[in-house]
Amino acid sequence: MDLDIEAAKAKLEALRSEHRDLDAVIARLAEQAPFDQLQLQRLKKRKLVLKDLITKLESQLLPDIIA
Repeated sequence: MDLDIEAAKAKLEALRSEHRDLDAVIARLAEQAPFDQLQLQRLKKRKLVLKDLITKLESQLLPDIIA
């Protein structure tokens, strides 16, 4: 069980890292005067997918609290 939790935490950190990297790439791309709108949209979509995966993994790692 601990191995699964550690693997999930490692995956979560990798996803967060990619999410941050994409954020930086998107910011740099948007600063350039003529930028590729399609590329920007694809990067933003990938960023959203990553955010969803991060949220899903976080909810699996956190114990459910039942009031």
